[in-house]
Amino acid sequence: MANIKSAKKRAKQTVVRNQRNGSQRSMLRTAVKKVLKALDANDAAGAQEAFKAAQPLLDRFSARGLIHRNKAARHKSRLTARIKALQAA
Repeated sequence: MANIKSAKKRAKQTVVRNQRNGSQRSMLRTAVKKVLKALDANDAAGAQEAFKAAQPLLDRFSARGLIHRNKAARHKSRLTARIKALQAA
């Protein structure tokens, strides 16, 4: 256990940040899964709408460092490609 006042404060901040990061990461995963679920159901319009909701989350959380920017770019690229392929079919 921390004895120094600043160390106690850092421990509290770590707990709060850990909860917030976990919540945001879960929100992001859920948004991406909604797009994938719509794609699996061959619902192009639903996938497009879900992607419009997921894209800002990917951008925001990558800017904050919650996920790596390349991971966000990879998700956006692959989801866009699958949506376009579904619309073309």
